[in-house]
Formats: sequence, C-alpha cells, structure tokens
Amino acid sequence: MAQRILVVDDETQIQRFMKISLCAEAFEYIPALTAADGLALARDKSPDLIILDLGLPDRDGSWLLAQLRMWSQIPVLVLTARDEEDEKVRLLNAGANDYLSKPFGIKELIARVRVLLRDLGPSIREPVILQCGGIHLDTAEHKVCLNGSPVLLTKKEFILLRYLMQHPNLLLTHQCLLQHIWGELHTGDTHYLRILVSMLRKKLEDDVNAPNYIITEPGIGYRLVCPCNNERHRSD
Repeated sequence: MAQRILVVDDETQIQRFMKISLCAEAFEYIPALTAADGLALARDKSPDLIILDLGLPDRDGSWLLAQLRMWSQIPVLVLTARDEEDEKVRLLNAGANDYLSKPFGIKELIARVRVLLRDLGPSIREPVILQCGGIHLDTAEHKVCLNGSPVLLTKKEFILLRYLMQHPNLLLTHQCLLQHIWGELHTGDTHYLRILVSMLRKKLEDDVNAPNYIITEPGIGYRLVCPCNNERHRSD
C-alpha cells in the first residue's frame, strides 16, 4: 500500500507541485486547503506524514499542529517562509519534526519526506487494526466488527470509538472528547457527547443500561474498558 501524505497548503501552485512530485515517487497524495480541513483529514485518513504550511486562510498552521499533537504523533514537515531561528525552534518545540524553508526544490523535499518516514513513521504511526474485547476496528478501511459481525457506524461514531480505542482504560474528559470530535468551540456542549455515546452504545453493548465497554465517570467523562470484564457498569 502506498504511503499517504497529507499536504495542507492553500496555494494552488504549491498543491499542484506537491501532487506531481509526490505521485511521481509513488506516494498517495491527499490535499487540504485549510487548517480545519487538514485536521479533519488527519483524523479520517490516518496519513503517514503531513506537510503543513503555516500561512493558512482560516488559522495559522501552528494551531493545527497543536491540535494534532493532542492525539497523534504523525510526522509533520512544516513549510515556512519565516526565516527567524526563534520561530523554527518554537515550531520544533511545538511538535514539528522538521521544517523546510520556502522556496525549496523537489530533491530536498523528497529527501526530507523519506527521512521522516524512515526514522519516525513506522514506530509511531497509529496501528491499522485496533482491538478491544469483541470490538475490531480497522482504521485504514474504516470498518468495525463486533464479535465478527460488521457494525455500521456514522462518521462521528467512528471517530469517537477510534479515539476511545486509542486510549484504552484511560479516563477521557468531556472537554477532551468534545474538542477532538467537534472542535474547540464545542467543549461545553456535553449533551452532544451524551447523545453520541448513547448511539454508539446501542450498536456495541448487550445492555445499554449496564454497559461493558463504554463506561461513564459521572461529571467527568468516559473510558473504554479493555479487555471487557464480567462486571456490569452503570450508564448515564
């Protein structure tokens, strides 16, 4: 399978250059023109590497980097026209793996991409298959099975389940989950999350009133119990 590279840049010329260059090297090219689209595609497509421009129309690329590092260690190569050393140090401290100053050449771009994929990608990339008890989630194919039977999830149900399975047995707060699924403007909308959890439980639990998998921590958040034990837990 070709390695996936997400390019977040609003310049049409840069995107055209990236598409030609990356496809010529047998990479799968995924374009995004805004920070919001880039973050959504990073969640949905599980790229092997992200090439990120800082000057985006909706938000600065450093915002996307900060959001990404809350839940993923996908390698990030930052494109910057900012030459100040302090700025580059700040980006590296914020979670960027490397930077490339504009303008740049194709050979240098591909060389840096290959180094990041070789040195960082395989060890930190999200597993393609996530397993918790009878729940089997394929991140690449966007498929979920429960005890061997397919389960049809909505986009947000899939995102929620994947995030829970990426953090098994850990308590995830309402605010953390809301920001991951809906963004920072909805961190107070706990009713959104309550409804989504209820919908997901109906598809995964034998008894939604005594769930085995998605456990409520009253007033705080939720945790995915993995592997499933025999003790029943109260839902909200």
